[in-house]
Amino acid sequence: MMSLLAVFLLCAAASVTTSAQGAAAAAAGPRLNNNQLYKFSYTTELLLDRARGSKEGSAGYRISSDVNINLAWRDPSNKDDQLIQLAISNVRIEPVSQRSERNNVLHGSTAESLLGKTKLAALTKPFLVHLKNGKTKAFYSYWSEPASIKNLKRGITSLLQFQIHTGKVVENDVSGRCTVQYQATEGQVTRTKILESCKTSETGFTTHSTVLGVSRKSSSVTVFKLEDGFIQSAVAEEAHLLAVTARRSAAAKIVSRQTLVLLGKEAGPFEVAGKDVAGVVKSIDDKLAAVGIVPEKLKTQCKGCPSLFEHWQAAQKQLEPASLSKAAAPRSFLGFIQSIRKASKGEILKVLKSASKTILPQVVDAVTSAQTPASLDAMLEFLNFTDAKGLVLQERFLYACGFASHPNERMLQALLNIAKGKIGSPEIKESVVIIMGALVHKLCLKGSCDLPTVAQVKKMILEGPESSQAESEVQMYLLALKNSLLPEAIPILTRFAESEVGSYSTIALTALQRYDVSLITPEVKRTVNRVYHQNRRIYEKNVRAAAADVILSSNPSHMEVKNLLLSIGDLPHEMNKYMLSKIQDILRFQMPASKVIRQALKDMVSHNYDRFAKVGSSSSYSGFMAQSPDVTSTYSLDILYSGSGILRRSNMNIYGSSQGSMLHGLQVAIEAQGLESLIAATPDEGEEDLESFAGMSALLFDVQLRPVTFFKGYSDLMSKMFSMTGEPMNVVKGLILLTDHSEVIQLQSGLKASAEFQGGLAIDISGGMEISLWYRESKTSVNNRAALVVTGNVTVDMDFLRAGVEVSFETEASLDFITTVQFSEYPFLVCMQMDKATFPVSEYFTRYESMPSGKSVMSRKGKKQLVPGSEFPLHQENSNMCKRVFEPSW
Repeated sequence: MMSLLAVFLLCAAASVTTSAQGAAAAAAGPRLNNNQLYKFSYTTELLLDRARGSKEGSAGYRISSDVNINLAWRDPSNKDDQLIQLAISNVRIEPVSQRSERNNVLHGSTAESLLGKTKLAALTKPFLVHLKNGKTKAFYSYWSEPASIKNLKRGITSLLQFQIHTGKVVENDVSGRCTVQYQATEGQVTRTKILESCKTSETGFTTHSTVLGVSRKSSSVTVFKLEDGFIQSAVAEEAHLLAVTARRSAAAKIVSRQTLVLLGKEAGPFEVAGKDVAGVVKSIDDKLAAVGIVPEKLKTQCKGCPSLFEHWQAAQKQLEPASLSKAAAPRSFLGFIQSIRKASKGEILKVLKSASKTILPQVVDAVTSAQTPASLDAMLEFLNFTDAKGLVLQERFLYACGFASHPNERMLQALLNIAKGKIGSPEIKESVVIIMGALVHKLCLKGSCDLPTVAQVKKMILEGPESSQAESEVQMYLLALKNSLLPEAIPILTRFAESEVGSYSTIALTALQRYDVSLITPEVKRTVNRVYHQNRRIYEKNVRAAAADVILSSNPSHMEVKNLLLSIGDLPHEMNKYMLSKIQDILRFQMPASKVIRQALKDMVSHNYDRFAKVGSSSSYSGFMAQSPDVTSTYSLDILYSGSGILRRSNMNIYGSSQGSMLHGLQVAIEAQGLESLIAATPDEGEEDLESFAGMSALLFDVQLRPVTFFKGYSDLMSKMFSMTGEPMNVVKGLILLTDHSEVIQLQSGLKASAEFQGGLAIDISGGMEISLWYRESKTSVNNRAALVVTGNVTVDMDFLRAGVEVSFETEASLDFITTVQFSEYPFLVCMQMDKATFPVSEYFTRYESMPSGKSVMSRKGKKQLVPGSEFPLHQENSNMCKRVFEPSW
């Protein structure tokens, strides 16, 4: 019995030992034999196309060669510690698919004529790879070799690195430092590289807004077929799809394929004697060096490209003010920015100083939007902020900073220096501080909230409202906080929401509405409810309306909604109608608060005819501007009148949402007060002593801009009234870089793709207000004109051949919002119109391949469609009013 037990234990021990040895062997990668030459064929293909393109229609090329591999050295104590020599030969470069001679840029070319003798010799010169347990530890080549040649060699090396057991590891190769998942089956290993995890030295940038940004989907799978633990074939496919979030048909695809196939074996060189890798490498060739596994940056030079000044001379006509509503303007703007990004400070200043007065504001837009150290330095030297006459250019510079796609600490520091210095215009001082708030928000979104300059500006704008006595300065700091969206600002905004000054309260409440609902604390809610219900003091109607907006957009409780409903009937006439319309709009549009409102309406005390039959002309309405799988665009119009029939507040908003993210694209608010004396009317409660005032405030792409005043004070009102021409006053005009995405995509094959997506918007927003005492009629208008161009370029430039694709779309559109009020009777007649003109949308796809010699092939396809114009629907009551205004006999 004991002997049987001993035999069993010996067998078990032998089994465990064998299993452990098998596991150890499985943990290693490819193992080469001494005195043997492995002959492989190697191919790498590059295809650039549309998202659903075919191989035949792609730009790109194929590089084929023979690769001989042999063992140069092995550590005697570890069979999986190997130094391998690779030699490339018989290099061929050809089109990726069959093409006619006319469409074949490579026709008549050879590898030598394309690469040149020097680069071809470098490519075919043997190099060494240190493999340990299947992982690349070092890559040995020559420092003098061009980076593109070394990267191609690194691409082949990536197909020698694998492990024979399933698991997840972190590896270094030409793609960078990446997390890799291995799946092993008998005779096959599948390597899936998680490309989103790859860390490389080349970082790009992108727009902070998801709605305006670019999305990328990537995959990389390599399948190794093995026999006796060695590679019989390795087939890799890597794909990257880049698409504009708001229009996913504007997309480009990169596909890179690699194939390594064992053709046979023959007698090869013997191992080199040596104790360690470094000594062996030196004995083979003392010029060989460990040049790094990760890829090198490629320095590309544009031969024959125009200088910045030459580019400017060709593009300046498209940047004239009269052309800003045409797609040619943003198209030239984007090209101009690309040229500025490669220019020096001196070259940029030369353009700024040569531009005419009419074009100079657009040049300022472009130079600031370039966001390079040279462009910022040029602007700071060019502009003189002590000169009040330069207001237009200074404000265009500041607005371009506010819309910056990837601002940095240096830009914020520049604005801080301006704010601390002497400023000739009070309007510019306000804009500087307001825009600094927007930059703080964008930098904090990038995780840079603790940078010294950011901390300094945060302290400045957080302390500003309570450290100043001047009304204009307090408003300035509150607007900066509204842009910053700092959580630390919420207690400050909450205190100012209860201010005795109506403008402070309005700014504070509209700022609170921009915060994420999770940050609206019970204390904030209690304060906002006190304002609406006037528990401590009487407030102006527009302040109470802003408070109601905050309550209804911040997950209101059943009691909060019930109290709002109970207030209807006890409010001023027009406020009653406004709140009733707001509640009905939330229910109709199924906003988040609709569920709790429906529950509260089940109570007949809250929901009865007496409350819901209030008359008036104020209204609130929301609707869809556009709905597509990519993006949803909505609009809202809120109109609040005084009891005398004069506009108190008009608020138009446009939102865009995509992939769970929201963008506040546009807000134009017109406010008027203290105008009752013009028609001998009685002001509403709490508004008896208000100074005559009318102005406009705009928020554009999540950035609050400096408000514009139409008139302030009775004397200013009378002089403006008698000089009114009906012409709208400009609020925002210029060129904006909406989308700005740049990245380098390092392919496993060693090739590098450069992706550049830019979206430019030419915009002209104006607003006006007319009052006719003779006809007892007022008219307010908001006119929006815009042209949008978005382009995406994906290029692979390998010195000898440049291949790429461009996707783009463009449109020109206009949107007008007009409100006509006739206050000759009560209830007065109000007609709101929101019109969209017919506009074109064009899409283009361009494929190109070119050589340094100038030989090139290009194909371009496009399609155009007309989107019919329409008048956006508002409530039926508005339609009836418009008929009475424009058809008195109705």
